[in-house]
Amino acid sequence: MEERSEPFDAAEHLLRELAPQVLGALVRRFGDFAAAEDAVQEALLDAALQWPKEGLPDNPRGWLVRVAHRRMTDQLRSEIARRRREDTAGTRVPRDQFLAPAADAPRAPDSDETLTLLFLCCHPSLTPGAQVPLTLRAVGGLTTAEVARAFLVPEATMAKRITRAKQRIKESGIGFRTPPAAELPARLAAVLQVLYLIFNEGYASTAGPDLQRVDLTTEAIRLARAVRRLRPDDQEVAGLLALMLLTDARRAARTAPDGSLVPMAEQDRSLWDRESIAEGVTLVDEALPRTERFGPYQLQAAIAAVHDEAPSAEETDWPQILALYQLLRAVADGPVVMLNQAVAAAKVHGPAAGLALLDAAAADSRLAGSHRVDAVRAHLLEEAGDVEAARSHYVAAARRTTSTPERRYLLSRAERVATRS
Repeated sequence: MEERSEPFDAAEHLLRELAPQVLGALVRRFGDFAAAEDAVQEALLDAALQWPKEGLPDNPRGWLVRVAHRRMTDQLRSEIARRRREDTAGTRVPRDQFLAPAADAPRAPDSDETLTLLFLCCHPSLTPGAQVPLTLRAVGGLTTAEVARAFLVPEATMAKRITRAKQRIKESGIGFRTPPAAELPARLAAVLQVLYLIFNEGYASTAGPDLQRVDLTTEAIRLARAVRRLRPDDQEVAGLLALMLLTDARRAARTAPDGSLVPMAEQDRSLWDRESIAEGVTLVDEALPRTERFGPYQLQAAIAAVHDEAPSAEETDWPQILALYQLLRAVADGPVVMLNQAVAAAKVHGPAAGLALLDAAAADSRLAGSHRVDAVRAHLLEEAGDVEAARSHYVAAARRTTSTPERRYLLSRAERVATRS
């Protein structure tokens, strides 16, 4: 396969970054989410074909908005001729907001269309099952298949869910604006969940040749900081930001020079970002004492802090991590939490204890077909000395994962344990 050029990679990265901003600009002006998304996709396709050949325009965002605006205008003209929609639009939009700014007009310093789009997708008129997937598509730029994997459901099911959510926004006439303070709590849980999922997809991509997508992790952290400015006293917001910082701090050590995955126990901790760790630990230290009831992001951040503060893998305080996972299961039980708890239990009480917890997690239908169960089981069996069974499960996990770096890592583990049999 022909190697991609640097200009192509640069354009692709920029398009992913600009897509939610352009979508926000069109939704702000036209109010039709589904039609705006179609127009933006066409503009992105045009840019992907033209920019690598002709070079980046002076104002890439303005270029995309203008092209998408033309596509949107063509769609609306056809629709207006058939349904006379201009009459309805004219009565719905306040006179002083009837004309939107020019596509290439400078934005106000406090304008953040991506953040506004995030809150729009998390409007209370949408069900929680629709809010998060829609936001992952619109703000995170994830494909429907990636969103489906994040929710452990079939792609067709997720596609229908997203389509219904866009139709609901179209029918409701929801305004494009950052909600006032009184409306924030109703949307906050979905906003935090979607930021967490966007970050996770960036930190450990579920598909493709790359282990990490830095554009997604960077944007998730930026938006988490923006939400924290809106909710400075919310300790779960602080917990989510801390979790992202403490996790992202290990990014430079997670891959070898050839791009292969390096597990945490084998990472060079001198490569960890100490500034991010210090900020994350400070947020955790400030949030936990001020909380009467711990939330899941605070507890996950506390776990990440224990890992990051350990001088070495051998010096990790696993009893504390296990205790935190027990608390986490009390507030946000789920199969993935149990998988992680199984690893911690094995570190504290031995592989048999971990395998017992793993069996309970594997019984959850949401993990059916997931490579994670086989990967954790292989690790625990290797720790128990059952190298043949460990090798078998490493291979099974490698077959099921859609991430190329993960597959290579799992196969390398299978080869390593095979030499011990």
